[in-house]
Amino acid sequence: MKISIVAAGPGGRDGMTLEALRAVEESGAVIGAERLLAGIEGKKLYPLIAPDEIARAARECGCERVCVLMSGDVGFYSGAKRLYPLLDFAEVEAVPGVSSLVSLCAKLRTPWEDVFCVSAHGREHNAPGEIQRHRRTFVLTGGNYRAQDLARELTERGYGFVRLYVGENLSYPDERIVSGTAEELVDGDFKSLAAVLAENGSPVERPFAAPHLADSDLERGRTPMTKEEVRAASIAKLRIEPHHTVWDVGAGTGSVSVEAAFAAGAGRVFAIERCEDAAELIERNRAKFGLYNISVVRGAAPEALAQLPAPDRVFVGGSAGRLEEIMRAALEKNPRVRFVVNSVTLETLGETARCFALLGMDDADMVQFSCTRVRRAGRYHMMDAQNPVWVMSGEARHG
Repeated sequence: MKISIVAAGPGGRDGMTLEALRAVEESGAVIGAERLLAGIEGKKLYPLIAPDEIARAARECGCERVCVLMSGDVGFYSGAKRLYPLLDFAEVEAVPGVSSLVSLCAKLRTPWEDVFCVSAHGREHNAPGEIQRHRRTFVLTGGNYRAQDLARELTERGYGFVRLYVGENLSYPDERIVSGTAEELVDGDFKSLAAVLAENGSPVERPFAAPHLADSDLERGRTPMTKEEVRAASIAKLRIEPHHTVWDVGAGTGSVSVEAAFAAGAGRVFAIERCEDAAELIERNRAKFGLYNISVVRGAAPEALAQLPAPDRVFVGGSAGRLEEIMRAALEKNPRVRFVVNSVTLETLGETARCFALLGMDDADMVQFSCTRVRRAGRYHMMDAQNPVWVMSGEARHG
C-alpha cells in the first residue's frame, strides 16, 4: 500500500504542482479537508482533518493507492508532521507544494528568505511578541485568531505603526490582499483563512549579547537608578528568556526595565512605579530606545500588581517596606517565579533574607557588589567608591 501526502498549495487547484495532481489522479481514495476535496470526482472521498482519523481511513479504505491532501506545503506548519508516525503500515511519500508564505510574498513581489515565521492557527503563540523583535514576520492565522485580533494586540502594545499585509483566501476566486498599519486594520473583518506579513521598522534588537547600556545613555533626573555594573549583574541573575513576562517593581528611571525589555524581546516588561516624576522618566527612556514592550504601571505595589499577567521574573529595586506582600502577590500568580531583589541598607537586606526563607526559596543566592569608579579631578584621577549593593536571587521549588 502506498500513501502520498500531497501539498495542495494555498487551496485552489491551480496552485498544485503537476506531481501533486498526478498523485491525486493515480489514487483510489483521497482524504483531506472538505474544501480541498471540492471538484475531485471518481474517487473515494474522506473529508477528514484529525491525523488519527486520516490514518484509520487510509488503512480501511481498501485502496492500494491513497492520497492525503494537506493545504500549503507539507513541511510548513503542516498536519503532515503529526501524521507521519501513524502511517507505519504503508509506504509513504511526501509531495511538496507552494506554502502560504511563498504565495503571499509572491503576490507582494517581495523576497521571503529574511522573514521570521510563526503560526497562530490552533496553537499557543506569541505572534505580537515575535513581531516586536523581528523586522519581517509571517503569521499564519486561523481558528479563533484572525488578522484583526493580531492588529488589535499590536495596537494595544504600542505597535500600531507596524504595517500588515493580509492575504485572505489565497489562490481562491475571492482572494483579497489588504495592507495598512495595525491601528488601521483593528476594525477589519478578515476571514479565518488568512496569512499576514508584518513589517516592523523598529524591532527590539539587542546590539550585544550582554547588558550594554551605560548610565549616561539613560535619562535620569533626580530619580534613583540602579547603576550599570549592578544592573548588568541583576539582569544576569534574572535569567530572562525571550518570551518572558517581567515585573520591575519600584522601577525608578526604568534602567532595569530597559535592559529587561531588550532581553525579553518577544515578551512583556511591566515597570511599576508610584512616583509620577519617575514614571514619566520611564516613559521617556522607553521612547528613546523604542521599547514598546515596556508598559508603565503607575501605582504602589502590591496593589498595582493585581491586574498584571503572571510574571516569569520579578526584579524589586524598591519595595517601600512591603517586600513580603509583593513576593506573595507574584507567587500567587506563578509559584515558580524567579526573584531578584537589590538591597542598599542592612535593614532591607535582613528583610529580604527573611522573606526568601519564609517563602521557600531555599536555593537563594546572595552576592555583594562593591564598585569603585575612577573620576577625573584636574590633572589627577581619583577613586570614587559606589555604595555597596547586595543582590539576592532565587525561586521557589514548590508549586
